[in-house]
Amino acid sequence: MSLDPKVAARLKRNPDGLVAAIVQQHDTGEVLMLAWMNDEALHRTLTTGRATYWSRSRDELWVKGDTSGHVQHVKSVALDCDGDTLLVKVDQVGGACHTGDRTCFDADRLEIALG
Repeated sequence: MSLDPKVAARLKRNPDGLVAAIVQQHDTGEVLMLAWMNDEALHRTLTTGRATYWSRSRDELWVKGDTSGHVQHVKSVALDCDGDTLLVKVDQVGGACHTGDRTCFDADRLEIALG
């Protein structure tokens, strides 16, 4: 199986063939993480309802939660106006971050200097 040709034609991939995927909790809008998808990861996400990503460090597909139990049940996927970013709305079970935190954006908040 492969990605729908109409969807594939709209994607603007980086030189590695990847598209950024912003992952958001579907009911609260909380931003959970940023991941990467290739065509196969997006196809599997759309057909299985389980968030599947491309691991740049391991150079392989991974299904969120297969090893940690912190599953992402996909509620919707949208492509942005430029075709270079996906918004994946999920029902997150457990922490989304590899550290175990709820979101990858819990730590290291940066100071904003106004004025």
